[in-house]
This record gives sequence, C-alpha cells and structure tokens, in this order.
Amino acid sequence: MANTERPGKFRIALGDKGRLVLPAALRKACGLQAGDRLLARLEPDGSIRLLKAEDPVAFFQGRFKGLSGGRPVVDDLIAERREEARREEREP
Repeated sequence: MANTERPGKFRIALGDKGRLVLPAALRKACGLQAGDRLLARLEPDGSIRLLKAEDPVAFFQGRFKGLSGGRPVVDDLIAERREEARREEREP
C-alpha cells in the first residue's frame, strides 16, 4: 500500500486473523526485515507504538554507553575493590 498521507505516516490494515502488514517503504525506513521481532506498547492516550525488539544486553549497553567516559564500568569496580583490599591489608 502506498503512502497516501504525509511523509512518515502509513495506513495499515488489520487482517481477519489480527495480522498487520507493514508497507515496504515503512519496513525499509525502519530497517526491518522478515523475521525481525517487534514489541507493541499501548500508550496512555490509547495509541499503539511499535518498537523493534532488541537484544536486552545490547540495548542497555547502548543506552548507558556514554556514562562511563569510554572506560568500562567494570574496570572502575575492580580498581575500587583492589584499593579496598590494600587498605584492609594495611590495617592492624
């Protein structure tokens, strides 16, 4: 089905078995391919939002990537633990 409305809006029909067919232009714009998983989220206003399902680990790694200043957070944790161990060894 062609995009007959404004750019970024697509008409999608709901089939008799509850299936949706996303127009090719929408799939291409979103980088979707056959077999990709989507999540449907019901918004407070009653609208439905489709999200591309991502690997949860990759999602959170990407989400918090910039918080550590480019250094893996685990390195900071290990350094802290080693320093604590050194302090404990020095205590009488």
